[in-house]
Order: sequence, then structure tokens, then C-alpha cells
Amino acid sequence: MEHQLIPISIEDSFTFSCTPGISCFNECCRDLNQFLTPYDILRLRKRLDISSTEFLSRYTTQHTGPETGLPIVRLREDPTSGNKCPFVTEKGCSVYEDRPSSCRAYPIIRVVSRNRESGILSEHFALIKEPHCRGHEQRYQQTVREWIHNQGLAIYNEMNDMLMEIISLKNQRFPGPLDFISLRHFQMACYDLDSFREQVFHQQIKNVSEFDPQLIQNALKSDTDLLKLSLKWLKFKLFGTKD
Repeated sequence: MEHQLIPISIEDSFTFSCTPGISCFNECCRDLNQFLTPYDILRLRKRLDISSTEFLSRYTTQHTGPETGLPIVRLREDPTSGNKCPFVTEKGCSVYEDRPSSCRAYPIIRVVSRNRESGILSEHFALIKEPHCRGHEQRYQQTVREWIHNQGLAIYNEMNDMLMEIISLKNQRFPGPLDFISLRHFQMACYDLDSFREQVFHQQIKNVSEFDPQLIQNALKSDTDLLKLSLKWLKFKLFGTKD
């Protein structure tokens, strides 16, 4: 039986729970094809207390997306262990508090669309049911809205939406591959935040001073604000817009 995708609204309820007592515990952490967003990388590398450059080298692989022509980062799996996640243990996820957004959201899938005229975002949700998962047989019930809150997804969704806006603009204005320099800018601003920090605050990157001074000050203290700054800079660099 293949997996099912069931449309669901943000106020609809569903039953699901994942605990070590369930027979399928850790099964979803194997045979992975785990993509990482910029905010996923930020949280994971802070959790591991290593630089973004080291995290990318040690734990990920990169390739160019065939549809977007943009760099995509995947978590590197171990083929000898059934392609399981490098952070999974017999007791569960060793980075659970900072796990990637797709792991955090499961079994809910969130899709965002943007109105081209108004720029307003619309959220759409689906419940995924896979044959191996026994979590749906548990009695714990919550709405999608409650799930988003309980799983700490709000900040992930906010940061991921900033990235999706850039991808959407790129697809509209520059279908096909980006030039080499633009690709390097994208890779650095999205994934290698420590390199971006070093270049920004050593004034090797131009145009940053044109952004909100408070955001720039906040970026000195907060990696989340630094990522917001880097994505705004990338949007300006690629499309000439600061909106």
C-alpha cells in the first residue's frame, strides 16, 4: 500500500503520536531523502556547536535542483546502515529539540502559495499516512493549528517562507540556471551563514548598510536575525528589491 495524502484544514483535528513505545519508532529515520532548509542548518549546526561550513562538509551533500536550477542541500546518509539519519539513536533523535522542519511537521505537510498580484500567502495542509507508521493508531488528538504550535513550527515556517519567496521570484524572472556568481551568493546567504557573517562585518559585501539598521544590529547578536538579513540581501542582490 502506498502512502496517502489527505487534505486537511488548519482547524481540523487528527489523531497522531510518536513515542518510543510504538513498534515503528525510528523507522521514519531510515531510507532518508532529507532536504535541509537554511533555518534547519542554522539550528543543527548550533546544536552541534560547529560552524556552518563544517556542518555542510561533514553532514550534507549538495546538488543543483533540476527544476529551480538552485543549490539544494541534503542530509548525508550512511548506506551501510540503511541510509539512516546520522542523528538517530536507539533512544530516538539525538537533536530532537533542533530537528529539521520536515521531521518536526510530520505527519502534516504544509504547502504555501503566493498571489502574484497581492503578494498574500495562502497555506494548504495535508495529512500523510504511510504504511509503516503506527502513530495514526494512537489516541492523542489535536488540530493542525495546535500541532504547529506544539511542535514549535512557527519560526521554521516564517524562515522557510522567506526562502520560498526567493525561489518563486527566481522561477518567474530567471527560469533556468543562475550564473556562477549568483549561485555562490545563493549558497552562502542560505546555507553558509558563518561565511556571510564574516564577509558582512568585514565589509566585503556591499549594499547591506541599506537595510533596516535595527536588523543589522540584531544580526550581530542573533543568528536568526542574521539569516533574515542574509535572505533579504540575497533577494536584493538577485532581484533588486528590498520589499
